[in-house]
Amino acid sequence: MDRRQQFATIDEYIAAFPPDVQAKLQELRAAIRAAAPDAEERISYQMPAYYLKGNLVYFAAFTHHIGFYPTSSGIAAFQKEIEGYASSKGAVQFPINKPLPLELVDKIVRYRVAENLKNAAKKGKKE
Repeated sequence: MDRRQQFATIDEYIAAFPPDVQAKLQELRAAIRAAAPDAEERISYQMPAYYLKGNLVYFAAFTHHIGFYPTSSGIAAFQKEIEGYASSKGAVQFPINKPLPLELVDKIVRYRVAENLKNAAKKGKKE
């Protein structure tokens, strides 16, 4: 995939990859949508993104991994569970040649939904 390519939708983004990677991205997308059915799908920073009363999570495919970006709070809350994966303050890398940890993704996304809803209620945000 050409990293300079511009995407308008998540479908366009996923279609830019080989079929085996597309299947993984669709799996991840389905897991996110199941955990956050009210989240809006967007493209942000040329990556698939989910928004619910603020940024929720992002993901992106690379040559050897799929990056999952649940913000720093999503990483910090699940530090123990992501120990076996390469990670940074705001991201975790799932190897492309291994099954996706969909249960973990579900837990992280649900955590982020609750966090965003709680923060929005505190601010009295109306969206």
